[in-house]
Amino acid sequence: MPPRTVFACQACGHLSPKWMGRCPECGAWNTFVEERAAAPAAPGGRRGRGGLAGALAGAREPAEPIALRDVGAGEPPRLGTGMAELDRVLGGGFVPGSVVLVGGDPGVGKSTLLLQVSQNLASQGLPVLYVTGEESAAQVRLRAQRLGALAPSLLVLPTTDALAAAEAIGRYQPALAVIDSIQTLAHPEVGSAPGSVSQVRESAALLLAVAKRLPVVLVLVGHVTRAGTIAGPRVVEHMVDAVLYFESPAHHAYRLLRAIKNRFGATHEIALFEMQDRGLAEVANPSARLLSERPRGAAGSAVVAAVEGTRPLLVEIQALVAPAPYGQPRRVATGLDLGRAALVMAVLDKRAGLHLGGCDVYLKVAGGVRVDEPALDLGLAVALASSHRDRPADSEAVIFGELGLAGEVRSVQRVDERVREAQRLGFQRVILPRGNVTPALAAAAGGLELVPVGRVEEAIAAAVG
Repeated sequence: MPPRTVFACQACGHLSPKWMGRCPECGAWNTFVEERAAAPAAPGGRRGRGGLAGALAGAREPAEPIALRDVGAGEPPRLGTGMAELDRVLGGGFVPGSVVLVGGDPGVGKSTLLLQVSQNLASQGLPVLYVTGEESAAQVRLRAQRLGALAPSLLVLPTTDALAAAEAIGRYQPALAVIDSIQTLAHPEVGSAPGSVSQVRESAALLLAVAKRLPVVLVLVGHVTRAGTIAGPRVVEHMVDAVLYFESPAHHAYRLLRAIKNRFGATHEIALFEMQDRGLAEVANPSARLLSERPRGAAGSAVVAAVEGTRPLLVEIQALVAPAPYGQPRRVATGLDLGRAALVMAVLDKRAGLHLGGCDVYLKVAGGVRVDEPALDLGLAVALASSHRDRPADSEAVIFGELGLAGEVRSVQRVDERVREAQRLGFQRVILPRGNVTPALAAAAGGLELVPVGRVEEAIAAAVG
C-alpha cells in the first residue's frame, strides 16, 4: 500500500488531509506542503528504523511520580558564556540540560556569535561540539581562524543526519552542543524534505531528548522568514527553554539580541553587539552608544527612559510633523508600535490642542532598536509637540510616563532604575508622572531635578514651552 500523505503548514505545523490555500490555525496563505505521514508506532514503542531514537525508546523505565515538596529546589548551576551581555539575556548563563533556539536573518551573526561562545568555553577545557549542516568543516575552520576560535577541545561535525548528530552528542557528551542549523537536519525515519515542519519537529525532539538525558546545553540555530518568525519550527518554540532573536537594522553595524522566551530568566531582555572584523563585540553601555549622535537643539527630538527586561535603556525618539501636500496624511513609525503612536496623536489632538489630522507624521527610534512599552507615551507626545511647534525640546531632560485617553499622565514601573540611568549619563532633569514621585526617589535622585506632571499639557510646557 503506498504511503499516506498529509499537507502540513510550514508556518505553524497544522496538518490537513487536503491542500488548503489559507491555514485555519495561523492564517498564513499558500504554506501547505505535501508530506509523508508518520509511520504508526510499532509494538514496544519503536517506530521504523532503529538508531538512537529506538535505543532511547527501548531503554525507557516506568516513570514514578514523586511529591512536589520532595523535589530539590536548589538553583541550577550556570555555565558562563564568556560574554557578559549574552549572560544577561540568558539570565546568568546557560543552564545544563537546557535547549536554546537562536533565530535571525541570514548573515546577522548567529554562527559568528555561537562560534565565539564555543571558543570561550573550549578555552576553559570544556568539550564543545559544533554540528554544521550548512558549511563544510573547512569553511567553519576559515571563520574560526578569523575569530581566533581554534581551541583543541572544540570539535566540528559536518552532517545533515539528525541521528548522527544525536549519536555524536551522546558519545562525546560535550558541555555545549551547537546545531547550525536545525532546518538542515533530516531524520531518516521522516520522508519529507529537510526544513519541513515534520523534519524540524522530529529532529528537534530527538536532540532535545538527548540533551535532557545527559544533560547537555543544546543551542539550535533557526532561520527567520519574511514575516519575522523562525522559519518552519514555530512548534519548536514551545519545546525549547529559551528563544533568542537577533535583530539587525539595515545598514547598521549593531546587532540586538532579544529574549522572547526564557524559562530561567527575564523575557524581553536585550543585549547590544557591534559587528567588527574579529567577530561580534559587546556594547557594555548601550544607552550612551545610542545617544552618541543625538542632535542638540533640533526640533522633534526627545530622550525617553525605557526598560527592556531588567535593563534601563535611554533612547532617542525622533518625530517629523509636516503638512500633507496631497490631502492624504501619512503615518510612518520605525522602531515603535504605530497603533500606540496613533493613540498618542489622538490624545494630543483632543486634549492638547495639537491639530495633527492634516499633517504627515514620521516617527522613529534612533539607532535602529525597537522599543515598545507604555512609558514611551509621554516622550512620544513631547517629540510630536516639539516638531509641530518647530521648537526644540529640553536637551537635558529625560521623559517617561504613560498617557491615558483623558490626557492624564499615569505612573509606570521601575522608576528608580530609569532615574539612575538618566543620572549616570549626566542629564539634569527627569519629567515623570506625579504618581511616581516619592520622598525616597527624591532623595536618591541627588542633584537630578525631578519634574512631576499630571497632564500631557504640563509635560509639553515643561519640555517644549
